[in-house]
Amino acid sequence: MNIPVYSFVAFSNTGKTTLLEKLIPELKHRGLRVAVVKHDAHEFDIDHEGKDSWRMTRAGADVTALSSATKAVIMENRFIPIDEVIERISDVDVILTEGYKHGPWPKIALQRGGNGKPLPLPSEECLAILSDVPVTTTRPILGLDEIEKLADIILADMKAK
Repeated sequence: MNIPVYSFVAFSNTGKTTLLEKLIPELKHRGLRVAVVKHDAHEFDIDHEGKDSWRMTRAGADVTALSSATKAVIMENRFIPIDEVIERISDVDVILTEGYKHGPWPKIALQRGGNGKPLPLPSEECLAILSDVPVTTTRPILGLDEIEKLADIILADMKAK
């Protein structure tokens, strides 16, 4: 079964993470299991210098995994295309991505007047748009805090597929 994917797109400092921090609990409240994939253009590092896992990765491990009683992480120390990352996710009802505007999945765009940036892609490519400035489009337009309405749109789209 393919897990539905929705990508949240906007220019930096528009509020993607803040929006997802509000949307995830709303989707969880509605009974969904949620995964998130965050795009990072800055070569993130979740390992800590001097720790055993860091030492193993630094020694050349292609994959380093950590596991405890409450969580686990598998670090692929090599490039993996986003579609392959998504394929590896299981046991959730929906996958939300932050920052992937070129994938084949529905896009939800954010626009904030305070940063002076336009929509990050044409409005016709969006499932919905969240904005605090007027937008001319035939797509649903929501305020930046209309989380319940956004969850309704996502759930309706999931049911339509």
